[in-house]
Amino acid sequence: MKKIFLCLGIFLFLAACKNNGSRANSAEETSVIQKVNELYRLYGGSNDALYNKPFSDSLFSPELKRTLEEALNASKADIEKVKHSDHPDEKPLLFEGAVFSSLYEGYNSYKIKSVVINPSGTSADAAVTFEYMMSQPKVIWTDKVHLIKSGQEWKIDNISFDSIANSKDLKASLKNFAQSVK
Repeated sequence: MKKIFLCLGIFLFLAACKNNGSRANSAEETSVIQKVNELYRLYGGSNDALYNKPFSDSLFSPELKRTLEEALNASKADIEKVKHSDHPDEKPLLFEGAVFSSLYEGYNSYKIKSVVINPSGTSADAAVTFEYMMSQPKVIWTDKVHLIKSGQEWKIDNISFDSIANSKDLKASLKNFAQSVK
């Protein structure tokens, strides 16, 4: 009988340890989910936000923020260049289409399908499934949002686009955009 209680005690102890680990992981997953939701809440609906809101230090990694700012500054410079050119009615290079998702037309809804946190706890990937229902058949795709841990805070570092995109990821797309303006 003592052996049964001993085995049961060891089992419950190990189960309790495992639950505490999953609670910590769950808190990290919740933080990642909040960051991804913040991204699509602030910048998912319209590209006007790109031109009218500063890029948040708490949302974007320093490298992604710098890349976003370089692309935005290139666009703003082209807008000014066209305004002061001999042909001010020409269209300058603007951010068009959904910048933070694979499909140019954007999306009607999204759902975070999964969050995988690297065992070291320094990076995470969130698989986000999008749906665009304004065409038939509706389009469904999955992008992967990459985050890094900076201090105690998760920050978005890149987005790997689904195969329907013209670019493999957000950083490459932004760099190509900035280069096309030069």
